[in-house]
Amino acid sequence: MCTGHTPTSTAISSRLTAERTDRPFRLGVMGGTFDPIHHGHLVAASEVASVFDLDEVVFVPTGEPWQKSDREVAPAEHRYLMTVIATAANPRFTVSRVDIDRPGPTYTIDTLRDLAAQRPEAELFFITGADAMEQILGWKNAEELWELAHFVGVTRPGHELPVLDRNDVSLMEVPAMAISSTDCRERVRTGHPVWYLVPDGVVQYIAKYKLYNDKSNAVNNGQI
Repeated sequence: MCTGHTPTSTAISSRLTAERTDRPFRLGVMGGTFDPIHHGHLVAASEVASVFDLDEVVFVPTGEPWQKSDREVAPAEHRYLMTVIATAANPRFTVSRVDIDRPGPTYTIDTLRDLAAQRPEAELFFITGADAMEQILGWKNAEELWELAHFVGVTRPGHELPVLDRNDVSLMEVPAMAISSTDCRERVRTGHPVWYLVPDGVVQYIAKYKLYNDKSNAVNNGQI
């Protein structure tokens, strides 16, 4: 697929449907800190699954996100459980502990290697933000990444898409991508609601365990 332009979802879907006969199992890989997971993540995964005819999307919360070393990150177990809660209603979504259970910093190359070993029958599609796609060339073992998975970069409508001269990368616009985990954390910290930005069960989980709360501005179940 040419990456100099962005094909429509209908065009991509039609081509992939035509290729479906005897194709390998298609596994989407949605890696992220998920601190917290929100509807933007879920919509992006659902849209990519539809367009690329994915059989399953596995969400992979990071264990030790090396790119977030400049800020405090919620414990991995909390982020994992919030992801389980958020994805439970969609039978096509699953959650993996592969990064959480691996010691040391989380690198995408390790995630893809482990999933490829666990699911040798699957063709991997790694889903990430389009803004991150331009940084991937500097990631650990970058060239091997392209061999392990097809990369799908998603962004909000109207946002300028990067131009990457690679056939193993696709870019697409996805609604609801304007929601950010940073904004959700700040809203909780300052006592503002996050209802309808994150799944209801995650809202309740955040309240129960007082995640992201400023100690001087605790937020209860009714305020989140």
